[in-house]
Amino acid sequence: MHPKVLLVTGGAGFIGSNFVLEAVRRGHKIVNLDALTYAGNIDNLASLAGNPAHEFVHGSILDGALVSNLLTRHRPDAVVHFAAESHVDRSILGPAAFIETNINGTFTLLEAALKHWRALPEAEQGNFRFLHVSTDEVYGSLTADEPAFHEETPYRPNSPYSASKAASDHLVRAYFHTYGLPVVTTNCSNNYGPYQFPEKLIPLMIHNAISGKPLPIYGDGQNVRDWLYVADHCDAILSVLQAGRLGGTYNVGGLNEQKNLDIVNTLCEILDELHPAGAPHNQLITYVKDRPGHDRRYAIDCSKLQRELGWAPKESFHTGIRKTVQWYLDNAKWVEKIVSGEYREWIKGNYSARN
Repeated sequence: MHPKVLLVTGGAGFIGSNFVLEAVRRGHKIVNLDALTYAGNIDNLASLAGNPAHEFVHGSILDGALVSNLLTRHRPDAVVHFAAESHVDRSILGPAAFIETNINGTFTLLEAALKHWRALPEAEQGNFRFLHVSTDEVYGSLTADEPAFHEETPYRPNSPYSASKAASDHLVRAYFHTYGLPVVTTNCSNNYGPYQFPEKLIPLMIHNAISGKPLPIYGDGQNVRDWLYVADHCDAILSVLQAGRLGGTYNVGGLNEQKNLDIVNTLCEILDELHPAGAPHNQLITYVKDRPGHDRRYAIDCSKLQRELGWAPKESFHTGIRKTVQWYLDNAKWVEKIVSGEYREWIKGNYSARN
């Protein structure tokens, strides 16, 4: 892909910051809009300090005037839309923020992008893209023997989070079919890797294990997810941005279905090797009350992305999870800076009620 100017929303979050770092490495210029709510972390972008290829803007996608100003001033080749409230448990405890950011925020962004796109010269209109990053959770839940989600799987969201993302997906689709805005959408499976906020399963278990704290497993631990290393996801997004079909949807998966309990046991085995304690780390595993509406299984069929764009994940789960554990061991200060204040109160409120 030739170097482009990209307006990235949510580029200080987990996936967004990994994408920004990779896009800059590949020669693109990034205008990074992030509200820096609980999951946004400017420290993720410390290596870009002073880099003219990265401009950080502290603000919200709900601020239509700000978004319009950025579009006019920077004339980006594409908008890459990561910004979202994304944690299912938080959506259960407080759904209003998910409706506001994921639905109203996406609407505000689409309105600004449409107005900007319409005002562009014809040649620039043809090159402009709006890439919407979504989730496999919009498809609902699978039984053990059902085929994996594909791009034509009907939407059946089961949580306020997934329902709000489904609504945003529909808005993006509507702006293509109604107004012609050149959009593409990606629906990814569970991501893991560096810079993930430590309330998610993998970083939470790593942090608790090295701290000697309980490893809380929801229900029976048999829920299945397809795990995608974040660098592979970023590579897929750049591929879709370059050559994805307008109005199209592409599922992005890691081809790594794993049960939650197996994930935790694997983490414990790696930590027993890399960060040994006085006893095996799996002795810290404890079972807590399941969360409401906990989807049993997700699985992604990403053959369309492989077939049309030649993309495939580079990391196996074995290689990706070892890299992830090692990163968290090497970046303990990054974790400790986060695991304080509001985060500790959230963990207390979420898990103490399940014990």
